[in-house]
Amino acid sequence: MKQKVALITGISGQDGSYLAEFLLEKGYKVRGIIRRASFTNTKRFEHLVKKYGSSDDPDVLFSVKYADLTDTASINAIIDQFKPDEIYNLAAQSHVGISFDNAESTLNINALGPLRILEILRRNYPHIKYYQASSSEMFGISPPPQNELTSMLPQSPYGIAKLAAYHLTRLYRQAYGIFACNGILFNHESPRRGHNFVTKKITQELAKIVIGEIDKITLGNLDAKRDWGYSKEYIEAMWAILQQDKPDDFVIATEETHTVREFLKESFSLVGLNYEDYLVTSDKFHRPAEVPALLGDATKAKNQLNWNPQVKFKELTYLMVESDLKEKFEEKGILPIQPNVEREQGYYISKAKEFLSNQLK
Repeated sequence: MKQKVALITGISGQDGSYLAEFLLEKGYKVRGIIRRASFTNTKRFEHLVKKYGSSDDPDVLFSVKYADLTDTASINAIIDQFKPDEIYNLAAQSHVGISFDNAESTLNINALGPLRILEILRRNYPHIKYYQASSSEMFGISPPPQNELTSMLPQSPYGIAKLAAYHLTRLYRQAYGIFACNGILFNHESPRRGHNFVTKKITQELAKIVIGEIDKITLGNLDAKRDWGYSKEYIEAMWAILQQDKPDDFVIATEETHTVREFLKESFSLVGLNYEDYLVTSDKFHRPAEVPALLGDATKAKNQLNWNPQVKFKELTYLMVESDLKEKFEEKGILPIQPNVEREQGYYISKAKEFLSNQLK
């Protein structure tokens, strides 16, 4: 059987790096694209480069090239070179808040980027399967729970751009017969989450508070409700979507919703701190238009994909707090870096409690 080739746009993100690992384990050749930047943006997949090398050899299992979703020629060249069986379009301007300040570029990358890929497939490669990373932000102010039939009323340029890409994916499926699918993923986090997302901000700044680097955390809307899942599990749903007999769209969610305040409280309580002693709120973190509550109904994914999330709110919070405590302790030399030593779960949270206790003596 021919070895499948997968192309991942946005491979440097949390989803892209987890998906690359997953597909390599499945026996795929994995190809990725990243945008050229003056700073290093390969941290999340650097371990794969070390393991598989970096080469233009078509037989190499893992390879990453520069390309840009705003540049049709570069996308076409990459698809022509790699000739993938499946494309996972995860690249995006992925921050909702930033989309208000950078609306035009958000639309260019998040809406026109998918259109450029779909046009290339329509004209030259109609056999390639295409996955579009859609977002729960498309639902906007539609009341929860939200599923594949819920009205979509986005409240940000990000949500609007993602909705345009969602409809383009459906159109190219229906009009041209392309195997094009949407995964409507609700919020999904991990230790690899970008630092400008609220969950990661909370866990990173908690680690700074623990070691005394800062004494306050500043946040905006604490009452927004989100359905938070684990990125490493959600990428399995992406793959399953493209393995179906017929292309379709699926909501991927945990079917639980929690407020930002609950995430904050849970994170701080893990190390024995009361978040209220460290919290400052600021209007500058409020958005011009807010999405009050997101709660996914993933019944279709459970039934058709046989996909069920195992990591829920408390386990996810634990994973992220533990990871950021480890990173901060090692960065500051409080605990030595021991790359080949596997610590038992809870080791760094226990050390944080011990560290805080010693500070109070």
